[in-house]
Amino acid sequence: MRFNFDIPEPSNKDALTPPSQSRSPSSATPANDEVEWLPLQNHPIFSSGTVVRTTSNVPRKRNLMAWDGASRLYYWDINTQSLHRISLRFGEPDSTSVLAASPSKVLRADVELNFMVDRITINRHGSALLLEGSDGLRIMYLYGRPSSKDSAVICRTVSVGSDLYFNTNNAIRTLKVSWHPYSDTHLGILSSDSVFRLYDLSSALEQPEQEYYLQPVERGRLRNASSICPVDFSFGGDHLWDRFSVFVLFSDGAVYILCPVVPFGSVYKWESILEIYIDAQTFGLKAASSTAVSNANLAISWLEATFPELARQAAEGGNQPALKSHPYALYDASVSLQGPLHKVYHGKEQDSELKVAECEGRAVGFLYKAVSKDSILVMAWSSGQLQIDALADEIQPVWIVGNQPRLSVDSQDRIVGVAMICETHSNELSVVTLDQSTDHDIWLGHSPPLLRLGTVDLALPGKTETGSLISMFVDPLIPERIYSIHDGGVDSIVLHFLPFTNQKNGIDDDMRAPSVQSVLSTCQMESSASPLCGFVALSDSFGCSWIVGLTSAFECIVLGMESWNLLLPAHIDEQKKSVDLEEPIETGYATIISKELLTGPKAVLVPPTSPNPVATDSIEGRSTLHQYFKLFHENYVEYAHKVYFELKHHGPQLKKIIDDQHARLREAQQKLAKVEEKQENLENRIDRAVQTHNLLEERLLNLRNLPGIHKKPLSKAEKEFKMELDRFRGLELDALRTTIEAINGRVKRHSSSPQHKRPNQRRQIPGRRKGNAEDDEISRLKSSIAKLSIVNSENTKKVKLVDSALRNRESTS
Repeated sequence: MRFNFDIPEPSNKDALTPPSQSRSPSSATPANDEVEWLPLQNHPIFSSGTVVRTTSNVPRKRNLMAWDGASRLYYWDINTQSLHRISLRFGEPDSTSVLAASPSKVLRADVELNFMVDRITINRHGSALLLEGSDGLRIMYLYGRPSSKDSAVICRTVSVGSDLYFNTNNAIRTLKVSWHPYSDTHLGILSSDSVFRLYDLSSALEQPEQEYYLQPVERGRLRNASSICPVDFSFGGDHLWDRFSVFVLFSDGAVYILCPVVPFGSVYKWESILEIYIDAQTFGLKAASSTAVSNANLAISWLEATFPELARQAAEGGNQPALKSHPYALYDASVSLQGPLHKVYHGKEQDSELKVAECEGRAVGFLYKAVSKDSILVMAWSSGQLQIDALADEIQPVWIVGNQPRLSVDSQDRIVGVAMICETHSNELSVVTLDQSTDHDIWLGHSPPLLRLGTVDLALPGKTETGSLISMFVDPLIPERIYSIHDGGVDSIVLHFLPFTNQKNGIDDDMRAPSVQSVLSTCQMESSASPLCGFVALSDSFGCSWIVGLTSAFECIVLGMESWNLLLPAHIDEQKKSVDLEEPIETGYATIISKELLTGPKAVLVPPTSPNPVATDSIEGRSTLHQYFKLFHENYVEYAHKVYFELKHHGPQLKKIIDDQHARLREAQQKLAKVEEKQENLENRIDRAVQTHNLLEERLLNLRNLPGIHKKPLSKAEKEFKMELDRFRGLELDALRTTIEAINGRVKRHSSSPQHKRPNQRRQIPGRRKGNAEDDEISRLKSSIAKLSIVNSENTKKVKLVDSALRNRESTS
C-alpha cells in the first residue's frame, strides 16, 4: 500500500524547495487502496472527445505535458483547468512498456486562471510548474493543501510580470519563457521589446532581478528590421563559460551571446568554477596582448566578487562541493552583446551581410545542447529547415568599459537589481578558418565562430503563409539525438560528427551529415494548429527510452525508441572482393538417388569355359554353375537391394517435394485467377490514364501558347532581389510598427508613473554622475522614435519605387 503526504502551504521564499518526505517514492501514487496500473496510452484522462479551443489569432507552440525526470508525468487539462500528476513505472511487465497509476492525482490552482494555458514546464527539482499562455503567466507550486470539496490538492499559484507583459496599456509580448538550469527560483523571459529579463521568484514577482536591453545594431549603422527582432533564447549548458551564457536568436537567423549572466544565489559545482578560474590566470594573464590581459583581469575580478570563497579555496587547495553566487556587477562596465556569430568553413568564412541566407523564411526556433566537449546550436526556420552548427571556439566573457549599468541597492548597499544596455563590440568581426590556430585570439574579446555540421530539410507538407511552427527537444538518454516536432509529426535527428568530442576520443572520421528519421507522422490529421498538443521524452536507468505524444484529439501515443545501435558507424570492408558470377551456385537440395545407382549395375565378366561340353551333374559343371550364381548375386541382387533401400529411405522426402510442388501450383493458379479478375479493372485504368495523358498534352499545348511563358527566367541577382523584397514585405514593416508601439508604450508608462510611486526605488550609487536621468532617458527614447520614423518613411519610399519599377517592367514586357 502506498500513501500520500499532504504538505502545508509554503512561504514565498521556500515554496520552490520541496520537503524531503515529499520526494520519496511513497508519495508517487495517489492515496487510494484501489490503484490500478494501466498502459499510459490507455489512461482514462486521455479521451478523444475534446476539441482544442484557441483564443489568440497568433499561432503558438503548444505543449501540455511535462516530466520531472524521475517517475512523474504532468498533464494539463484545458477543460477543467486542472493539473494531473501521473505516477509511472518503466519496464513492467516487459522492458518496452510504460505503466501509469489510475486514478491520477489532481492539482488545482488556488486562484482562477483567466487565460488559456498553451505550455507547461517544470523546474529542475520538480517543485514548481510554469503555466504559460498568450494572456498570462503563472507559477504553480506543486505542494499544497487538500481540498474540502474533493480529493484534489489546492496549490498556491502566483503571477509573474503581469504589470509589464499582460497590461492592456502596452504592447510588450513574451517571446520565450524558460527556467534557469542552475536555479529553481529564477525565470528568464525574452520579450518583443528586445529585453531579456531574469526574475527571482523568491524575492519579487513583478520586479525583475536583472534586465538586459539588447542592441544588436551598432550606433550610426542601419540594418533591416529583422536584425533587431528577437525570436528565441536558450541558456548555456555545463561547459566552461557556457554555463554563464545566454544565446539569443533574432529573426534574420543571427545568434548573439550574453556572457556572463548569473542569477543571484544560484549554485555551481566547485570543479567547474575552478577550471575557468585557472584558465583565465594561466592563459589570459600571460597573453602577449594588453587587450587579452585586461579582459582576463575583468573576468578574474568578476569571478572573485561573484564567488567570494573562490580565491581563498583555490589558494588553500580546498575542495568543497559547490559555490553559491553573490549579487555583483561591475560599476563601470556592461556585458557586451557578442555577435552575430559568423559561419566558418574549411578555409573560408561566410559573412551573413554579404551572402544571402541559406534557408528561406525567418528563424522561428532555437536549441542549445552541450554534448561532451561540443556546444551544439540548432536553428529552425519557417520554411521547415534546420541549421545545425557547433561552436568552433570557446566562449569568453566580454564587457564594454565605460557603459555604466544601473544598479538597485537596498538600505545596506547590497545589490538587489541590475539593468544595463548590451551593445555589440566595435571590434567584433574576426576571420577564423579551420586550418589556422586560434591560440593568438584567446581573451581578445572575439565571439566564437560557428562550424556548420549540416542543414536538414524536414520537407513539411502544406506550408502556410505564416510558416511552420517547429519545436525541438533533446533526448534525455542520448545527447546526440534531437527530436523535431512540427505540423507533419515528429522527426529524429542524430548527430554523427562532433568536432571536439571526436578529437578528444581519438576518432579520425570524416564529417558525416546528420541523419533524419521520421518517428511519427500526423499528416492525415485535419487540424489548423499543430497536430501534437504535448510531447515529452522519457528514459529509465536501464537504457530504455520512449517518446509520449498528445494529439489534437487528446489521445496519448507512446513509442519505444531504439538506442543501442543508433551511433554505430557504417563499416564497409574494402578488401572484400566482388562476387564471381561464373561461380556455380549451390542450391542446397540433398541428392535423392546416388549416381552409382543411376548408372546401373556393373558389367559381369563371365569366366572362360572349356571348349568341351561339361555335364551339369558332374563336378566341373557344378563348380561352373556355382561360380555363375556367385557373380550374379554380387552384382544384380545386391544392386536391387540398394535400389530398394534408397527408394524406401527417400520416399518421405520425395512425397514432401511433391506436396510442395502441388502447393506452389495451387498458389500460382490462385494468383492467375486474381490476375484474370483484375484484368478488366487494369484495362479500364489504362484507358483512363491514356485519356488523362491526352488531356494533359492538350493543356500543355494551351499553356505554351500563353504570352507569359516566353518571359526569360530571373537571373541570380534578380532572385536575390526578389527574396529580399519578400522578406521586406512580410517582416520589415510589421517589425518596425511593433518596435514603435513598444517604445510608445514604454514612454507612456514611464511618464504616467512618478518616481516616488515605484515599489522598489532605485538609489544612485556613490561616484555616479547626478542629474535628471529621467529627462535624458525620455529624450533618448524620443530620438529613437524619430529615427525609426525616418527609417519607416524611407522604407515606404523604397517600396513605392520598387512597385513602380515592377509595374513598368510588366507593362514593357
